[in-house]
Amino acid sequence: MKLSTKGRYGLRAVIDLAIYSEQMPVSISSISARQNISERYLEQLAGKLKKAGIIKSIRGVQGGYQLAKEQSEISVGDILRALEGSLEAVECPGLKKEQGCQEADFCVTKYVWKRINDSINNAVDEITLEQLVKESKKVNCKAKNQNCGG
Repeated sequence: MKLSTKGRYGLRAVIDLAIYSEQMPVSISSISARQNISERYLEQLAGKLKKAGIIKSIRGVQGGYQLAKEQSEISVGDILRALEGSLEAVECPGLKKEQGCQEADFCVTKYVWKRINDSINNAVDEITLEQLVKESKKVNCKAKNQNCGG
């Protein structure tokens, strides 16, 4: 499985949004400047994230985007699936009852594909946005050679 720029840039943008929108909504242009991602591309990603209920838009002069849920309620998996769709490394018809596969009853490789797919989904679902924000703050603090308190 290989993530596209949608997943990679989108995750960076949501982390940025989580950090900077704690006080007030954040504009696409400010995320664009900090993350070096085009505004046009960020608008496309924001539409998908908004549709998935991960972010919300605030209208008006002080408008922009904010998280639609608490950081602890948003997993990396939620973000990546909103942007990329399924995260399955292998699409095996034998694992899906509705699709079926002529060899499903005799094929043992489907168990390998299921374990790989489950491992990927479990890994990204276990990491929360809150954890990434904390890690980002630590990394940025150390990069600035500040006393980070632990």
